[in-house]
Amino acid sequence: MCGITGYWCPGTRPAEATLRSMMASLVHRGPDGDGVFVDEANDVAMGHVRLAIIDLEGGEQPLFAGPERNVVLTANGELYDYKLERTRLSCEGVRFQTKTDSEIALHLYRRHGLDFVHHLRGEFALAMFDRDAQRLVLVRDRFGIKPLYVRHSPQGVIWGSEIKALLAHPSVPARLCSQAALHQMMQVMAPGTTAFEGIEGVKPGEMLVVERDGAGLRSRAIRYWDADFPQAGDHASGAETEPFVDGVRERLIDAVRVRLEADVPVGCYLSGGIDSCSALGLATTMQQSHVRAFTISFDDAAYDEAKIAAEMAERTAASQVVLDLKREQLYGQAFERTAWHTERTFYNTLAVAKWHMSRRVHEDGYKVVITGEGSDELFAGYPFFKVDYLRHCVAPEERARQLDALAASNAVFKGSILSEASHSHPAFNDLVGFTPAWLQPWMSVLERVRPLLAKERREEVAEYDPIQGIADRLDSNQISGRHPLDRVQYSWIKTMLEGQILTWGGDRVDMANSMESRPPFLDHQLAEFAFQVPPSVRIRDGIEKWVLREAMRGVLPTTLYEREKFAFMAPPATIDAAKAAAVQALVERYLSPAAVETAGVFDATAVERFLAATQRETERDRAVQNDVILNHLLGLQVLHAQFVQGQAPPPN
Repeated sequence: MCGITGYWCPGTRPAEATLRSMMASLVHRGPDGDGVFVDEANDVAMGHVRLAIIDLEGGEQPLFAGPERNVVLTANGELYDYKLERTRLSCEGVRFQTKTDSEIALHLYRRHGLDFVHHLRGEFALAMFDRDAQRLVLVRDRFGIKPLYVRHSPQGVIWGSEIKALLAHPSVPARLCSQAALHQMMQVMAPGTTAFEGIEGVKPGEMLVVERDGAGLRSRAIRYWDADFPQAGDHASGAETEPFVDGVRERLIDAVRVRLEADVPVGCYLSGGIDSCSALGLATTMQQSHVRAFTISFDDAAYDEAKIAAEMAERTAASQVVLDLKREQLYGQAFERTAWHTERTFYNTLAVAKWHMSRRVHEDGYKVVITGEGSDELFAGYPFFKVDYLRHCVAPEERARQLDALAASNAVFKGSILSEASHSHPAFNDLVGFTPAWLQPWMSVLERVRPLLAKERREEVAEYDPIQGIADRLDSNQISGRHPLDRVQYSWIKTMLEGQILTWGGDRVDMANSMESRPPFLDHQLAEFAFQVPPSVRIRDGIEKWVLREAMRGVLPTTLYEREKFAFMAPPATIDAAKAAAVQALVERYLSPAAVETAGVFDATAVERFLAATQRETERDRAVQNDVILNHLLGLQVLHAQFVQGQAPPPN
């Protein structure tokens, strides 16, 4: 696990000092060492900062291959089953220079060309330069677990694991994008976009190939993998469920197995959900020593899962570390620092809580944890997936009863991840056949946040429809003809999984404290099998993630096996006057009329009206939604201060 950055600007001699400056912005991703490759003959500079996990003594990068060392690699992430792949390649005469997992990518590229990526298993972002072919290859893993950003300009191409590395290059301006500001305020980013003008994310499952074209460069994006659900009529029919239960179990066991491979201790994140509990249960069985489990506890019983997590820790004899977080710890400098790492806004301070947690993991001497992300995406765990399944796949008489029960058990999330009212948009109606339930609460937020933008910003986006913008970036060929549940899961995977769960809920807040997270549920071999599981086996008799529950029945205690999915979130600050005081210092600093006017992102008068209304609000659903908007307001103001105005973030 590391950080990578670099640039290829034909006709411009690369400067090591510039590269070093870009690398310095990523030192939190790789405090254990660094390496540079500066090729003046080809105008290429590549940098790497290292978090040593595999081959602690000999895994320095960049890595080279070929008789003339003409293929150069910098890699971020983990490639699993690398020992098996290395053995196969060695039998073909390949000689390895290191014991690191990353080196197999070089030799697979030399064997298979651009098809090398199909032989990689894991979570990764790679930059590879082939001097003979005059080709740069930027690759991101299948789900986008590891970040990778790029900027194209007339001068060339610049890339990095985080946006701050690109902004450290002198040719890259820092300006918040007005369209992206609107997307962030409503929570849903359009796939491939970022908060900053001119900077894009390499999309999950894509490879960006950049080649010399005369005096300049040409680039093309190649999608090498996608979440490929079968056509609706191709799902297996009948009552037999055992093959799916067994298939999920065997693939999850293997996914956990390979993610325990490390030359350092591996711990586990543990919440009260069946996902992290399943991962912990399997990990403790495989490991010879006791596994350490890390749990977040909130000072609000409605959001706290620590007691349930403790039951699983006791069952597995795991050594549990519980981090008790008070409301005030979710704001202040921790909020500012988290925003600097995420480089986008977050609707809930769970991001800050996870930043605290990764810091605790680091303090305990751990660099790697197994996590539960991805299970809800594969097995339809979120309540909004169940809403759409009930609305479109269940008989009316049963539908009403189950929808009422779902609303009652998830009342705490009304106003955030569950919409308080029905919303519809023609773009998604055309694309999906209906407007997914996961999108509807954010459409409600959109109606309220557009007037908060400054006049100039509002004019820039006056003709822009964010919902249409999201729909336009989804592949209709991957949605057409699929089962309704498959359609909504695909639309979520291509938007919120990468743009939220794996960003401010995953890599960015974990690597902020030099800590690598590994999500076995997002192993592509498990995922490809999960896509074939019939919808009626994912949600069965009103029970979400039924196939996973059955696969893990022997691992989970009864309490967890029977427990309904509960979204892991931090308590809002706007539902309790005493707790709202924790956020007040940030409001005074970043949302004062002077601060708002200086940034020029929002309208100061509109923000004042919103803050006043927030203090008077008595309806809980509306207060929860106000918390969403408040977090985004603060987040964009913090981003502007740190990246546009150049204010240094607080210390870690």
